[in-house]
Amino acid sequence: MTRRASLPGADELFRANTPALSAVRQVVAEPQESPVAKAAPAFTNQTKKGVRSIPRRRVTAVDKSPSGRERHDEKITVYLSPDELYDIDQARLTLRGDLGLAVDRGRIVRESIAVIIADLEAKGDQSILARRLRGL
Repeated sequence: MTRRASLPGADELFRANTPALSAVRQVVAEPQESPVAKAAPAFTNQTKKGVRSIPRRRVTAVDKSPSGRERHDEKITVYLSPDELYDIDQARLTLRGDLGLAVDRGRIVRESIAVIIADLEAKGDQSILARRLRGL
């Protein structure tokens, strides 16, 4: 008897759980044209390659809170100095040790962005972000 565990192969791990497209019956309904539809030109969705095809999301007052702990599909890369990274880690440790909040660095960054954006929207030219970027 070997001590090695028996694991499934890659094809079994990554097999599709949904039926193939050919197995799904497609029903195509023919559109019925009305006199109004003939008079108005139809809207065609012509998008250029590389241009955003999804409409830009407008943030409302309800949506202003950061996303928190969930899967994020969008990503940016930010390069930090060792001192900046140290400061974020110190903030994380302070939140955990002194306040009992176990958060990761990404959550701290997302919360910080939410606070800065809210300040920018509220104060505009006098916001902390605008003043720091101007060097004042």
